[in-house]
Amino acid sequence: MINRFLDVLIGRPLANEKGSKEKYNVPFGLAIMASDAISSVAYGAQEILFVLIVLGAASYQWLTWTSCMIIGLLAILTISYIQIINAYPQGGGAYKVAKENLGSKAGLCASAGLIIDYILTVAVSASAGADAIVSAFENLGIYKVEIVVTVIIILTILNLRGISESSKIFALPTYVFIFSMIFMIVYGLFKYFVLNIHPEPMYSVPDSTVSNISIFLILKAFSSGCSALTGVEAVSNSVPNFQEPSPKNAKIVMVLLAALIFFIFGGTSVLAKFYTAVPIVNGPTVVSQIAFAVFHKGFMYYVVQFSTAVILLMACNTAFTGFPMLMYIVGKDGYAPKQFTIRGKRLSFSVGIVALSLIACILVIIFKADTHRIIPLYAIGVFISFSLSQFGMVNHWRKSKGKNWKHGVVINGIGSVVTFFATIIILFEKFTEGAFIVLIIIPIIIMAQVKIKAHYDKIAAGLSVSNVRLNKVDFKIKYDHVIVVPIASLNKAAIGALQYAQSLGGKVIALNISTDMESMDKLKHRWNQLNTDMLLISKYSPYRAVVTPLLDNIYQIADAAEEEDEKITVIVPQFMTHEPWGSVLHNHTALFIRESLLKKGNIIVATYPYNLDKSDYAD
Repeated sequence: MINRFLDVLIGRPLANEKGSKEKYNVPFGLAIMASDAISSVAYGAQEILFVLIVLGAASYQWLTWTSCMIIGLLAILTISYIQIINAYPQGGGAYKVAKENLGSKAGLCASAGLIIDYILTVAVSASAGADAIVSAFENLGIYKVEIVVTVIIILTILNLRGISESSKIFALPTYVFIFSMIFMIVYGLFKYFVLNIHPEPMYSVPDSTVSNISIFLILKAFSSGCSALTGVEAVSNSVPNFQEPSPKNAKIVMVLLAALIFFIFGGTSVLAKFYTAVPIVNGPTVVSQIAFAVFHKGFMYYVVQFSTAVILLMACNTAFTGFPMLMYIVGKDGYAPKQFTIRGKRLSFSVGIVALSLIACILVIIFKADTHRIIPLYAIGVFISFSLSQFGMVNHWRKSKGKNWKHGVVINGIGSVVTFFATIIILFEKFTEGAFIVLIIIPIIIMAQVKIKAHYDKIAAGLSVSNVRLNKVDFKIKYDHVIVVPIASLNKAAIGALQYAQSLGGKVIALNISTDMESMDKLKHRWNQLNTDMLLISKYSPYRAVVTPLLDNIYQIADAAEEEDEKITVIVPQFMTHEPWGSVLHNHTALFIRESLLKKGNIIVATYPYNLDKSDYAD
């Protein structure tokens, strides 16, 4: 029943051979990869104005300059990431670049930053999408957290359905947002300059509360606006997800993405100045105010609001693409649980998708879906990865000295300096607003990754047979077996397990722990009716414990077998019901027994399944 439900929910399983079709072409790849980066413009200009508005009317002049600095940084990052795609077409982005050129610790730091970025992408984007919905329908404000969590769950299900299907679902809303924003910007500029229509702003600009403009204020605004650049790294992380030639298609998407960010972010910032949009806490967003000034309450206003809400909610989807691929690459290197490297029934990395969704939902609940509270944590992780990737590429060019390597050093050298200072600015300006949390979490993630790697290395060394001559392995070795069958009573499952145990040869012991004397006496009486020489050990447990005394007795038997050629085999009888809900109604003592006994070196654990059928019920 569960499998049928999952088939309906996320689709029927796909064969491995279908993997080549589960990749993006350029239009669908742009729709998926652009959702995070271009959605950031919906709150990028607003976050800048939240800082600058203390300047009063002068804030709009500095909004233009701050936006220009961010667009300049975007150009540097675009060129740099195109070089990364060329150098590392197998994907992995900043993690791979830093690991191979700066060392494993730098790679883990980059991956930790990206992990935080992807998680916060989901939390921030979904919360910002809810802000857009609430701007248009204010009475939904009290349900904001529930809306965000519901959207994340829906996106999780859609992504579990596989790359090709999810990309088709998400493509239309993305392009609706892109074209509606382009139309709003073009028509807004036409209306302002050609038609000379300058509508009154919805809100009055507060009087200036700052006498002198501080460089720190501008840097703080810059650090807030840098959230508009998050998402540009996703393309380099996910190159293998593109159709062949994947590097070429990834680079085309990268260039188109940068052009869209440039136009939409720059255009939105210009319109925010011309139409005097004012950032309002828990009020209409800056984009909402611009759309109202351009279209009033007409059809296009609601198109912009709706598409903005959808693209902000869908921006999570870039993370649902990038995070599982990153965890797959990190997991292949042994720094993340191997479960992240396994493809699910629809050929997506299901464990990564579910893990991302779960952690993001927890963050949304903790921060009550407040975008302004989460954003200070947002850009730090990705800018740390930006810096490490740029420094790594400088080393890459210096070591490889391939064609035009000096140009590469210059480009990535400039990128490393700019992104390093941008990272320092963001850390400094956002430190007291919560950035210190990221500085605590990143080392914790790195330590966890190192521990995971050490564990896998230890297991691999312990299991390795590379130094053993396989043709000399002795398969004729003989063991003396003592077979223990734990039984609660004499039923069909227990008798079947005892018959199977005796057929294996060796000494068979039936072990029973009874919680009352009446049950123990009844078992002994029925045992005497059996025609067998098997030994029954039945002990009374006055404190009603069963598992612990059962294990203690098995351990005593195992400890008595001191010779290397003596093995204790424990056969656990377990009856199987055919009702879908049947297992819920029974305890799972056998599971605890198996997990505990497997830790003992000379104990082998087997399960004897007894399948109940209609004839058993008739008896």
